[in-house]
Amino acid sequence: MKYIRLGYAMNRGLDVITKDHAMMLTHLNLAFGVIKDGLLSMEHLPDLARQLPRIRKMNPQLKIVLSIGGWGAGGFSTMCRTNAGRKAFAQSVKAILDEYQLDGVDIDWEYPCSDAACIDCDPSDRENFTLLMESIRWAAGPERIVSIAAGGGDYFIRDTEMDKVAAICDYVQLMTYDLNCSSPVTRHHTSLYPMQASYPEGNAHYCTQLFCNAGVPLGKIVLGAAFYSRQWQHVRNEGNGLLQPSDGIGGFGPGYASLEKDYINKNGFKRFWDPVARAPYLFDGSTFITYDDEQSIAEKCAYIKEYGLLGMMYWEHSHDPSGKLLSVIKNVLNE
Repeated sequence: MKYIRLGYAMNRGLDVITKDHAMMLTHLNLAFGVIKDGLLSMEHLPDLARQLPRIRKMNPQLKIVLSIGGWGAGGFSTMCRTNAGRKAFAQSVKAILDEYQLDGVDIDWEYPCSDAACIDCDPSDRENFTLLMESIRWAAGPERIVSIAAGGGDYFIRDTEMDKVAAICDYVQLMTYDLNCSSPVTRHHTSLYPMQASYPEGNAHYCTQLFCNAGVPLGKIVLGAAFYSRQWQHVRNEGNGLLQPSDGIGGFGPGYASLEKDYINKNGFKRFWDPVARAPYLFDGSTFITYDDEQSIAEKCAYIKEYGLLGMMYWEHSHDPSGKLLSVIKNVLNE
């Protein structure tokens, strides 16, 4: 089976891509196009025209896909409430795909029916999301990739028609990271399995089964890995820091390269491995850091093979400039 090995790269991440990286990837998602006045804008990717020829030359077989949206990117709900709005947006997407000769489009609407990111929303988003994907598929054509990035929780199933959306898409990328971060109690943010029976949600296995039960074929699921961490501060110094109260929620932590340089078994931090959740974490007696590493990513890749998933994606490329984590994905998911 040919597995997808997909990396997201923001504008800053494009410079980091080497030939070795490009050859290990099958797909590169450009993050992000955004919606401006109801149409696609490329203002967040100013270096794209300069970088694309270099990246294509390194691996002509690499599929390069434009991701649209991201956390805090609004405009979806308002744009897709009318057929005219959806059609105009889809046509603007096709124009950009043609201009840059891109291989497809990835919709990263975070999230339909939700104003959690302080963006526009409406109860009609549920049905309109499906209509939007139909419009994009029609405009992009059958030869191009159409995909989505889906939030890893019950809310995304509730607020979308995933059976219909999955039928339109080539694949569905599960954002199986940033899980459990809204709690003041320390937990894994990107574990493969639950920490214990009393916490069944908020892990990759739960999300996979959730989306499968909602009508997404396992063979269309691309599982997510995190090349960055989440951290809790002022954590109670018990139980090596896991499942302990803190004075806040899980905020963004260092990327993997920084973790290797300054945190993993350094500067008072000790690495622990949770054999149940299949996830690493760091603790120094006060700060708890949850992340993916070579061991946990290898476990996720083995899971992909065992359950017949399509592949793995990660956020975000600039956090692994050495390619150490990407190498694990390539070696385990080598077709």
